[in-house]
This record gives sequence, C-alpha cells and structure tokens, in this order.
Amino acid sequence: PRFMCYLSIFTFFTPMSVTGDNFIQLFLGWEGVGLASYLLINFWFTRLQANKAAIKAMLVNRVGDFGLALGIMGCFTIFQTVDFSTIFARASAFSEPHHYFISCNMRFHAITVICILLFIGAVGKSAQIGLHTRLPDAMEGPTPVSALIHAATMVTAGVFMIARCSPLFEYSPNALIVITFVGAMTSFFAATTGILQNDLKRVIAYSTCSQLGYMIFACGISNYSVSVFHLMNHAFFKALLFLSAGSVIHAMSDEQDMRKMGGLASLLPFTYAMMLIGSLSLIGFPFCTGFYSKDVILELAYTRYTISGNFAFWLGSVSVFFTSYYSFRLLFLTFLAPTNSFKRDILRCHDAPILMAIPLILLALGSI
Repeated sequence: PRFMCYLSIFTFFTPMSVTGDNFIQLFLGWEGVGLASYLLINFWFTRLQANKAAIKAMLVNRVGDFGLALGIMGCFTIFQTVDFSTIFARASAFSEPHHYFISCNMRFHAITVICILLFIGAVGKSAQIGLHTRLPDAMEGPTPVSALIHAATMVTAGVFMIARCSPLFEYSPNALIVITFVGAMTSFFAATTGILQNDLKRVIAYSTCSQLGYMIFACGISNYSVSVFHLMNHAFFKALLFLSAGSVIHAMSDEQDMRKMGGLASLLPFTYAMMLIGSLSLIGFPFCTGFYSKDVILELAYTRYTISGNFAFWLGSVSVFFTSYYSFRLLFLTFLAPTNSFKRDILRCHDAPILMAIPLILLALGSI
C-alpha cells in the first residue's frame, strides 16, 4: 500500500507539470515530482545506502530548483506575467540588447540570464554533467521506481521544460550554445563512465544519463521536435531494460553484480530476448526506434556547421561506440559468459512469471 501511495503521488504531479500553461503550475508539479522521487528512492528506509541516495537526490534537486525559481522570478520581473503564451508573444520585444539585468556594475542580457537560469533547473532534474551524481545512486529504490523515474518521467522533465520554453530560448543564441556544450559533454562523460560499472542497474543508469545528453544537445541545436521524439523512444526501451534487469535480479536472488552472473541465456530465454531488444534499440541498431531518433540528432548536429554543432556531433559520435560497448558488455557478462554464480542461485533461477512478462512484451513492441 505504501508503494502504491508514493507511486500515485508521483503520477499525480507528473501530468501537473506537463499540462500547466504557466510557470507556477509547472514549478509546483516539478517540486512534487522531486518530493515523490525522494520517498520512492527511500522506500527501503532501513537501508543506510537508500537513505544516503535519497538525501543526495533531494539536495541535487534543490540546486536545480533554485535555478528554476530564479528563472521564473526573472521572467516575472521582465514580462510581468508567468503565463507561457503571453511570455512567448512578448519575448521578441524584450530580446533587444537594451533589456538587461545589472549585477556588480555589469550588464547581462535579460533573456539570456533567464534562459540560463531555467537551464540550471533542467540540469538538476535531467542529471547533466555536474549534477549527475544522484542518478546512479538512485538505483537503491525498487526496480519499477528506477524504470519510472529514470526512463520516462522525472529525468525527462528538464528536457520537456526546455522544449516547452523553446520560443524563449530561440531569442538567446548564447544560452543555446551553453546547452549544446553541456549536453554533448554529458553524453560523452556518462558513456565513458558506464563502461567501468559492474552493477547491472548502474550501467543502465549511466546510459540514461548519456541519452539525456543527446536530448539536451538536440534542444541546443534548435531541434526540439527531434529531442522529444528521442525522449519518447527512450522511455520505451529504457523502461524495458530496467524491468528486464529487475527480472534478472529477481531470478538471481537479488544479486546485482554482473560479474557474479553469466550463462543465464539458457535459463532465462524470455528475459534475454527482451534485454536484447532493449539493448539494440539503445545502441541505435538499424530499424529499431532508437536508430531513427539518434541518427537524426547526429545528422542535424553535423549540418549546423557551427563550433557547438561540430563539438556535439563528434562527442555524440564517439559516445555511440561507447554505448555499443557497454550494452554488449552487459549482455555478455549477464547472459553469455561462463556461469560465475552460486549453485543454489542457479538451481532457484526461473524466468519472469506471466504478470512480469506482459509489461515487458508491451514495452518491447514500443522499442522495435
């Protein structure tokens, strides 16, 4: 009952932040999602590691929320409203250089300051480089929570917010350059870190971080629709990977270390098939959903012919190879390597029951 209660809080606040037509409603939903994620990560509250992870998630979120709150205040100061349609309609009038904030006897272009503050909010929520540390630690929660928070809803709120405020960001080329650089560095950094992880769920968490980098730099090169397209595709294949990982962990008596697995392809054929579909979609294998969105993002970055566009293209292209490496490493160590676990775990090992299999099949259909 407690789990379903927290989940209901989460699913109440998520549509609230998405459907709002003003910054106040978006901010309330944003804060509610942060609170619900704290409760869900700390679900097993007797575990010290879960407590630490939840507190870290809360503190990192606070940094982002502070930036978002300042951005909203800046919006209200300049536009005298928090309504999206009014702000976007009046943005062109305030994009001139003579609208500025003064701090320490220096002038800062008002729209650029507002956009960068809003982007700090997105960095905190979407786990970009610098504030990414909460994401792998948040794996302490139950696996469905990982699938919900780190695949479809919470971490993509930052990307959604940038796409929602795109008419505002378009008047600030400097903010878009910052967004592109941060997104590209995140995709590269998270992919290189994912290679070195041995925990099954942590590898998938770093891959989430890397894919969010792609979405952010797609926004930075002014291709918001492609970014949201990748967000949708990512929600399907990442939830599939998390739930398949949960199925493996459940079968292996709560063992999460990939080095202590191996040879599970014959014991868990269904889970192996689901994990394979999710991994192929993640690495952008031709004719899977991930292929279409990821490929378009890299093509668009290449055709920008700007320094930031080229930077994003090259880092994104290198990250693709790392993504393929850690995905196949995960598959190999878990399912194809020689068996390296206790005999009692192998004897108890069983494939996903029908209730666990149905959501996996539905997500697999969305990933192909």
